[in-house]
Amino acid sequence: MDINEEIKVIKTELRLSMNGVVSQSMREKGLSYRLNFGLLLPQIKQIAAKHTPNHDLAQALWKTDIRECMLMAGMLQPIETFYPEIATIWMDAIPYVEVAEVLCMTLFQKLPYASEKAFEWIAEDRFYYQLCGFLVLNRLFLRGDILNERSANEFLDHAIANLPTSEIQLRRVVATAIKNFAQQSPAQAEQVKELLLLKKDTFSDDVQSYIEGIVEVSDFFD
Repeated sequence: MDINEEIKVIKTELRLSMNGVVSQSMREKGLSYRLNFGLLLPQIKQIAAKHTPNHDLAQALWKTDIRECMLMAGMLQPIETFYPEIATIWMDAIPYVEVAEVLCMTLFQKLPYASEKAFEWIAEDRFYYQLCGFLVLNRLFLRGDILNERSANEFLDHAIANLPTSEIQLRRVVATAIKNFAQQSPAQAEQVKELLLLKKDTFSDDVQSYIEGIVEVSDFFD
């Protein structure tokens, strides 16, 4: 089966599971894909599992501007052929937070250069780059990856600088990443506490509400 035929099969599988109510709800919330079948993520994963990971297939799916195909692309993209320059092309095409979150979960965190890219992305001033950078680092922290001293300082510098952002989704991700970094060791917890205490007077009330749960620092904001 060639790539075009396989994509037709995938589209048929998606259409058979289409949820018009969910699709309409997403459109009303501003998620305007060229086509949206309204499938839930577990359904998309089930369909993806029927197909063998293939670079050309994943690249073609990514270019469709069909919600489920774009989400499935990250599930079917082989790690070994997803080169850094392709990651940049995909980053520039991310349309919505949902796509960013799923890509970080299914593909970006698994890349051999995941940490390197994540640090490049959090230093950017573009929303989806920063979002994906912190999402990837958060997943690396959760799986137990430890940063060296220089990288830890760089992460915290960017993270604390981005806490006051007006982008709510980014603020949540940053706060979660700081929390998971702090929970890796007592030394990292203390480092986070010291920095937050140093910065506490510069945080607005709404920002403080995001960080009160980080390593029990709520007493610093009484």
